Amino acid sequence: MQRCKVPDRAIQQPMVIKCKAAVLWEQNKPFSIEEVEVAPPKAKEVRIKILATGICRSDDHVMKGTLASKFPVIVGHEAVGVVESIGEGVTTVKPGDKVIPLFAPQCRECKSCRNPDANVCIMSDFTGRGVLADGTTRFTCRGKTVYHFVSTSTFTEYTVVDEFAVVKIDDAAPSEKVCLLGCAFSTGYGAAVKTGKVTPGSTCAVFGLGGVGLSVIMGCKLAGASRIIGIDLNKDKFEKAMAVGATECISPKDFTKPISEVLSEMTEDTVGYSFEAIGHLETMIDALKSCQKNYGTCVLVGIPPPAKMLAYDPMLLFMGRTWKGCIFGGWKSRDHVPKLVTDFMAKKFDLDQLITHVLPFKSIQEGFELLNSGKSIRTVLTF
Repeated sequence: MQRCKVPDRAIQQPMVIKCKAAVLWEQNKPFSIEEVEVAPPKAKEVRIKILATGICRSDDHVMKGTLASKFPVIVGHEAVGVVESIGEGVTTVKPGDKVIPLFAPQCRECKSCRNPDANVCIMSDFTGRGVLADGTTRFTCRGKTVYHFVSTSTFTEYTVVDEFAVVKIDDAAPSEKVCLLGCAFSTGYGAAVKTGKVTPGSTCAVFGLGGVGLSVIMGCKLAGASRIIGIDLNKDKFEKAMAVGATECISPKDFTKPISEVLSEMTEDTVGYSFEAIGHLETMIDALKSCQKNYGTCVLVGIPPPAKMLAYDPMLLFMGRTWKGCIFGGWKSRDHVPKLVTDFMAKKFDLDQLITHVLPFKSIQEGFELLNSGKSIRTVLTF
């Protein structure tokens, strides 16, 4: 009697993985390091072992309830990992590939993906659905469903993403550095060179000198701007801003007049490009007023507060200014992120200047304390 052979595919079928993750059970509560179960990837999904992940202000917004999310949730969205397993039908990555998960996915099929000037894919989850494309999650903890965050969820040893939300990168790229290309650097740099299209010899003003704002400055410098003015209430950030390319820095606290008037006098009304990298309504208006009234371009980079309306004088635009929004620097993620990694490896820009702390994953709460105290630019967690 002939024995029935078990198909190789069945032998290699991925199993549930138990691992450590930082779970947010509810708003305004600290992270809880838990053992979670991470289900195998389904069709067109990829399971990733995370190697390094950055702490971003957007993750803190979820903690504080200013960014939509279901709870409990695993946040984190700026990371590098290695593909552990793939679901049926995955063709663009394979186990062992070094990858960057993408909070701004690219399905390459929707109207936005097919438009050369757009990058907000229809599969993006910026409204807090908290599930993958099939409408379910791959995380459970203590018998409860745990939700995903913006297609990624990287504060965990293993995560599962849809294939359209991950891209292969150079295996030699250092994980603890190029993880910043998953959010902060790509967003700020792209705001200057891709969305704003800063021109050589121009004058730029950058509001907010955190990781994204500093990346804007780096982009302005690489684009050839001759004058780059950094603006922040925290003067402790000025030294770092000057180191990455700012020509001068000012604090609104040092003036009694509106900062837009200060900038106009400083530059003889020649600010060609202004960037708001904070996400405050008042500074959005300040940034718009600060760029040249006829030919200036203002780019909004910081995440605006939810359910808030912005009132402004329409004459600010009628005279000719351009006001633009910017998600992920305007990059099409799967197309451009590998190229940005290549540029980094060719030393076109230096990510070391943005990383102030590297901590083990278990110290995640300390990393957020550094963020909220203003003592860090980017803290990277390693596994």
